Amino acid sequence: MEIKTYEELIDWVRNMHALLARTLEEGAVGNRNEQARALLNYLAGHEKELERITQEFERQAAPNTLHTRLYDYLTRSPMRVPDPRDSHFSSLGFEDICKEIFAFHDRIIEIYRSLAEQTGIPETHELVKSLLEMEEHEAMRLARQVASSQDM
Repeated sequence: MEIKTYEELIDWVRNMHALLARTLEEGAVGNRNEQARALLNYLAGHEKELERITQEFERQAAPNTLHTRLYDYLTRSPMRVPDPRDSHFSSLGFEDICKEIFAFHDRIIEIYRSLAEQTGIPETHELVKSLLEMEEHEAMRLARQVASSQDM
């Protein structure tokens, strides 16, 4: 997918969260490890919530901000986010699932952080900064939840 505007970027991130949620659900069905299955189901719910939150950002953003072109950034730094379909969650254990999920979120955070540093337009900077803060907060919350579930 070629991403030219902030709206397209947000759509892409939202769709990636949705795809990850579906992939996690599918992996949970086939995973034989009870702890891994529970983790996959929890993570799928978390990704659905991130999809919803991302959609809300898009709904509340000003149309002129959403239609602002990204120009130079994506040609120099193409988005390389792990495709969730490449992870065979049904065969992964707890630790490997965590590694895959956090790699995915780290890459989204990296994209937002880079955009926040490069944009000179106050409105797009605020939008990307808010998306970045949300993703970072949710990643930290997820890390705490996963750590506490592993202790059980």
